[in-house]
Amino acid sequence: MLNSLKLSLDQRKVDGLLRQRRLLDSPQAEHIVANNEHFLSFCSNDYLGLANHPDLIATMQSAAQASGVGSGASNLITGHHRYHDNLEKQLAKFVQMPAALLFSTGYMANIGVISALMGRNDAVFADKLNHACLNDGAFLSRATFHRFPHNDVVALEALLKTSTAKHKLIAADAVFSMDGDISPLPEYLSLCEKYDAYLYVDDAHGFGVLGEHGQGTLNHFKLKSPRIIMMATLGKAAGVAGAFVAGEQVVIEYLIQKANSYVYSTPAPPALSATLSASVNLIEQGDHLRSHLRTLIAYLKDNLNCKKWQLMPSDTAVQPLVVGGNHEALALSEYLQSCGVLVPAIRPPTVPVGTSRLRISLSAAHSIEDIQKLIKVLHQAETLL
Repeated sequence: MLNSLKLSLDQRKVDGLLRQRRLLDSPQAEHIVANNEHFLSFCSNDYLGLANHPDLIATMQSAAQASGVGSGASNLITGHHRYHDNLEKQLAKFVQMPAALLFSTGYMANIGVISALMGRNDAVFADKLNHACLNDGAFLSRATFHRFPHNDVVALEALLKTSTAKHKLIAADAVFSMDGDISPLPEYLSLCEKYDAYLYVDDAHGFGVLGEHGQGTLNHFKLKSPRIIMMATLGKAAGVAGAFVAGEQVVIEYLIQKANSYVYSTPAPPALSATLSASVNLIEQGDHLRSHLRTLIAYLKDNLNCKKWQLMPSDTAVQPLVVGGNHEALALSEYLQSCGVLVPAIRPPTVPVGTSRLRISLSAAHSIEDIQKLIKVLHQAETLL
């Protein structure tokens, strides 16, 4: 087995698919120290620049003094702390849902929710570009798994029309993490109402950024329905860690009993929930941050004029620059790194073969000068590579 593993790793290197970790020696921010070098970073999902916010640091220190550094037991034993409970109520109110439930990660939330709600006689309908954890949740549920072309409402309806499943669930990213575009959620909800289905929305990259006061993509579209269940992560725009699921009270109560990744896990430390409560307040009061972020997005789109590579159509903080081949994307990323700018190369299987890209992630912590430097080095790279 060890020899097979080595051969597989060697082949990944030949194919330009071997991934490596960077060693971070600074807080997550727009300027970081990684591998003992200083960089301007466009790698982070910290879309509002809250990961190193002094108010959140102070809150975590204070909360750790009050609650300790560990939860000590699963949620259904003695691990559910007042800080957890307060945050769940706050999040439900913020996203205008009846109830919410905390999970330790977004991955755990998606596999736990879909596998708990769906079973052998049911069907899950998923966008082909969905995050891997949505697919894994569907596989774990043992429901019939249908995948439809990206954002293709017509293809989805054709699948729903012929389905004889007892329960039907449409599962989709709200904002796609590698493309930056937004799902046609209003059309999906209409299909749910027409074909007696439910809509599961992964809003990892929309929560905190889109919608009124950062309430997310559902609010962006002004969607409300008992057929909607949403998940959002708390380590991206919220700047801390974890995830939550929100929906009807009966859905949340059922998940408390049946979602294995919730029932059989020790929850995150209570101090994180106290910190997240402060973070949600900052998100709600952060219209100026979202306004600045929109300014940065528009500036990049208006001023990056590459002929060899193409920005994908995105109005979100995720701005993918499609390069094509694996080695070409790596070479471009490495050139930028030599100029002190970090932008990750994203390759298959994360994205389809032939669409390797640089994933430019913008943050409200960036300045116009930061974007100007990025544009300058990309234009330089085009003449050299």
